[in-house]
Amino acid sequence: MSSGAVPAAAAEGSDLWARVFATLYDPLLWTGEKAGMGARRRNLLSRARGRTVELGSGTGLNLGYYPDGLDELILTEPEAAMRTRLARRLGRNRHHARVLDASAEKLPFADGTVDTVVSTLVLCTVDDPDPVLREIERVLRPHGQLLFLEHVRSESPRLSSWQDRLAEPWRRFAEGCHCNRATLELIRASGLELEDVQEMAWRAMPPIVRPLITGVATKNG
Repeated sequence: MSSGAVPAAAAEGSDLWARVFATLYDPLLWTGEKAGMGARRRNLLSRARGRTVELGSGTGLNLGYYPDGLDELILTEPEAAMRTRLARRLGRNRHHARVLDASAEKLPFADGTVDTVVSTLVLCTVDDPDPVLREIERVLRPHGQLLFLEHVRSESPRLSSWQDRLAEPWRRFAEGCHCNRATLELIRASGLELEDVQEMAWRAMPPIVRPLITGVATKNG
């Protein structure tokens, strides 16, 4: 067996948990959505315009919040179990959108062809955010925008210490989510221009994922 090979039993177990997690995702987030997360999604996504690409659309919790009149709405989701639920929700929704099997690290769009990229609770889940941020910058048109809503590393020493302690078990449970990732600093270092950043709390959710940021980052012209 080569060093890069994944044992069949491990791969099967991982695939099984991915399906279970996709089933549990909406119920796990339900209380947090009702406690304010849904309103934050609505406020953020009201700013979407033109050709809009959402990264890691999951089960489609954002779908009900997009404004009418977008030129195009494209939902990317690399996980098959999530994509199945996304397509099901799309079938019940008023929006016309395309669902693509695509990862955030390799978007199937030409340079400078997207007006809006949306990332909600996605930059915590990728192995390395830097290639994702480079892809976002690549596909955005000049003055295009990244709309983001992410949970981040806490500024509280006590809570950030707990985030570090629980990072690995949480990552395994939450399908790759890094609860201690300093995402705002990564966006700031990417070359996109931050504007209108707000810090808030994800109420009714575990403390290690409670610190939130939301805002807009634009590509220079």
